Amino acid sequence: MGRIDPHSFTESSEPATRHIGLALYLDFPSSTIEGSALFTLDAPHTGPFSLDTRGLTIHSVLSPETQTPIPFSLSAAHPFSGSQLSLTLSNHTSFLISYTTSPSSSALQWLLPPQTLAKSHPFVYTQCQAIHARSVFPCQDTPAVRIRYSALLNIPSHLSAVMAARHLHRRPPREGDLPATATAPASWCSPGRVVEEFLMDQPVPPYLFAFAVGGLGNREVGPRTRLYAEDVPALLDSAAAEFAGTEEMIREGERLFGPYEWERFDLLVLPPSFPYGGMENPRMVFLTPTVVKGDATGAQVVAHELAHSWTGNLITNKTNEHFWLNEGFTTYAERRIVEAVQGEQRATLNIGIGWRGLNEDVERFKDNLEFTKLKNNQEGIDPDDVYSQVPYEKGFQFLWRIERQFSGIGMPREDEVADWQGQEWELYLDNLPKSIEASQLFSGVERELLSGIFELVIALDSRYKLSESKDYEVKVSFLQRAISCGCRDYYNEVEKTLKEVGRMKYLRPLYTALVKGSGKEDDKVFAKRIFSEARECYHPIAQVDETAYTMFRWARSERRHGHVLLGWERNMASCVSLRWE
Repeated sequence: MGRIDPHSFTESSEPATRHIGLALYLDFPSSTIEGSALFTLDAPHTGPFSLDTRGLTIHSVLSPETQTPIPFSLSAAHPFSGSQLSLTLSNHTSFLISYTTSPSSSALQWLLPPQTLAKSHPFVYTQCQAIHARSVFPCQDTPAVRIRYSALLNIPSHLSAVMAARHLHRRPPREGDLPATATAPASWCSPGRVVEEFLMDQPVPPYLFAFAVGGLGNREVGPRTRLYAEDVPALLDSAAAEFAGTEEMIREGERLFGPYEWERFDLLVLPPSFPYGGMENPRMVFLTPTVVKGDATGAQVVAHELAHSWTGNLITNKTNEHFWLNEGFTTYAERRIVEAVQGEQRATLNIGIGWRGLNEDVERFKDNLEFTKLKNNQEGIDPDDVYSQVPYEKGFQFLWRIERQFSGIGMPREDEVADWQGQEWELYLDNLPKSIEASQLFSGVERELLSGIFELVIALDSRYKLSESKDYEVKVSFLQRAISCGCRDYYNEVEKTLKEVGRMKYLRPLYTALVKGSGKEDDKVFAKRIFSEARECYHPIAQVDETAYTMFRWARSERRHGHVLLGWERNMASCVSLRWE
């Protein structure tokens, strides 16, 4: 047994939650929610089962099949992780928890009418990232567990609800809304109440659970996008104008990253107290009103949240220690979208602003450099305390550097190379990425890029026959790149070249490419054989030149590992030792 996430009580030996059926009675006078949560697990489980909670009062845990109590206990509260809800299951695949939230729930902000823009109705909204969903309902509150859910929100009938899920119905409450075993609020079906029914049938991490309730109005801004905000015409109109280009951004996102999988991309402008610029809740992005600027530049925040539809919502970091995998890739994707929609100059400006923010946060953490790393150790750390621009902007800079080094090496067009001579080809080939050592590979990313270089090398030769060039500057430069990316299709040409020329300018780079670096034992043996066979045809100067020295040093290393030197190596040793040692 072991925890899968430093911020969750979830145990690796326990099954994951498949679905949660929620019935939530929102009580504005007390700023609490009376809730029931029907859990369905991936597999039957016997023994302890852990859930995350924070500030929840647990009334009961029951078996829905037998209506019998399931033993449970609640640990003392941790400052930021909350309390561990421990159940004792007996071959259960489902259980029902009845509970009440705290008025100080860390995910919920309850606003009185005077605290809203319209000043006429109360308002409540959630913010569950990073680890606050546990203050709304018990759950395995880790992005390592993705859940589907349904939700019934019982609210005052003069208010409206939106959710990061598909809206099914707005209807009167019914006695049968809750399971028979649930502790139903006495006023569930009282006059003046309405039920808003939602379904999220795509699995999402708990931090993407989101809803808002208040006096809401809306405007249509695209075929897949409806804008919601407080029912204040001036706000609705200005926000609709700000985000009028949303559909174009969605189409550009699809062109760049593939189909948009979430059906709707609605927007909710929240009251000013919302703590972030935006939150990427699927189907319903939450936004601060400060992004409604009147010049459409606030759409850049929408571009970021839209990019999360691919990087973060479809593919999610396993724990907050890998948060950069969400935000670094999303910042990169956002700027690709902005570049396509608003132009390269705007995207470049954003990069500059982001770089400034990165430097500010690196300075902020100068006494704790752990949190300037992309992947960092957050054991015992509240993720809210170390939230910064580092995962966003350092992650972006890493990916952007890869793009500039590797992706900007595309195949030159035939009209571009029509007048190229050897020097132009040599310069082009010299600017292709060099080999990447196995120790430098980063989570498989550079390994994929090296594969791309491999394919480019083959494509270049297929189109321009560089390996057959009569210009040895071009030919040797190309063969170097082929060796560096492990493209063995050209090793016959490498051998032929090393045996037919004696110019040290060409011998050095090819032998060096073959024997340099770790994990290339086959190449070293290949180089050793060629040198042994070709050495007598080289001029004596070349025989004791740096090329020979490279081979000798490698051979001597082999001797230290128990190999016997060949005669030519023993002879060369005396020559090389005089010149180099």
